[in-house]
Amino acid sequence: MPINIEIKASCARPAWVEDKLLDLGARFEGTDHQIDTYFKVEKGRLKLREGNIENNLIYYQRSDREGPKQSDFFLQPVEQDSPLKEMLTQGLGVEVVVDKSRKIFFIDNVKFHIDEVKGLGGFVEIEASDLDSPRSPEELRQQCFHYLHELGIREEELQALSYSDLILEKSHNHV
Repeated sequence: MPINIEIKASCARPAWVEDKLLDLGARFEGTDHQIDTYFKVEKGRLKLREGNIENNLIYYQRSDREGPKQSDFFLQPVEQDSPLKEMLTQGLGVEVVVDKSRKIFFIDNVKFHIDEVKGLGGFVEIEASDLDSPRSPEELRQQCFHYLHELGIREEELQALSYSDLILEKSHNHV
């Protein structure tokens, strides 16, 4: 199973982060409007990502903690307008939906997201993965720490929870 080490942080300066990424030689892939539908599952997380760039069914397991965290995941590309969403909705039920605008950048095997999440605000994510070549979890972790420093992300900006959990937490606090 491929692994991914990820850091998520709140981001009050998205234009600065974007400029810094470009200064570091990042390749801009584009801006994706993504709807992530999380389905009710007993273990891990199952989401269907529908976007204008990325369309995948993703299953992953990850701990909720600040700083670099490891995800073990499966990723399956999905055709746009597939009946899969309706099938999963009927079979499992929907836990939560995350609506976001995402700018996507790459430096080698490291993917960066500058996100504006509906109802939550701005975030930056750093994801180092071993999809393109074998890398140890420690090497991936070191890449995340390197870019954490390069982007000037402070400890108090780090987020332990996923967008889905943050939205669920916010909706429970407003009930």
